[in-house]
Amino acid sequence: MPSTSVRVVVITGAGKMFCPGADGSALASHVERGGYDPGTPEDLAMPAYGVRPQFDADFSWMMGLRVVTIAAMNGAAAGVGLVLACYCDLRYAAEGAKFTTAHGKLNYPAEYGLSWLLPRIVGLTHANDLLLSSRVFKAEEAAQMGLVNKVLPRDDVYPAAMAYAEALVRDVSPASLATTKRQIALDQLHNDPAAAVRNAQALMELMATQPDFVEAMRVFMKEPEAQWTGEPEAFEA
Repeated sequence: MPSTSVRVVVITGAGKMFCPGADGSALASHVERGGYDPGTPEDLAMPAYGVRPQFDADFSWMMGLRVVTIAAMNGAAAGVGLVLACYCDLRYAAEGAKFTTAHGKLNYPAEYGLSWLLPRIVGLTHANDLLLSSRVFKAEEAAQMGLVNKVLPRDDVYPAAMAYAEALVRDVSPASLATTKRQIALDQLHNDPAAAVRNAQALMELMATQPDFVEAMRVFMKEPEAQWTGEPEAFEA
């Protein structure tokens, strides 16, 4: 299957954890080195680099992807593990799973732009609590805050995320899915609702000329399931 046909990526953890963050030996090595070492190679892949300068950094490049990302949080997530989940577009979590930002108890700042991202997901009051305290909180509280979309029994998390992904691929045109994700990401970079409206109008005019618009209208008129033909590329006005 060519990579351009990928529309949704589901990220989950091995075993009973999603991602517990850095281990103790890795953290201790920072002391030995006399400073912070991310422990990753310089040529680490960042596939959405170049979409916008504002996305060109660790983890923030995920905002520039044309594919939808879903975190199937099958267990605990701490530190960088929680960062990874937060940069995904959607989050499903296991009942009772424990989460923490972790950085405050390690003499670190809020990591990887979480001070920018988390208030946009859960609001400033909840974000202040989680970032300032680095306390442990569970999936159920995360759902109440709006941090996760759904809480499920552990064994149901990944299948539910996959079912949602399959529904997106089946029911939403490739171009619409990619373009809507791009709109959401770019609209986080400004505070101009009129610009968002004008951009959407221009995109509607452009995308109404595409073959998949004709297919969408066929399905809208109660015809059988859509057979999308377009590539999952994000249009920009």
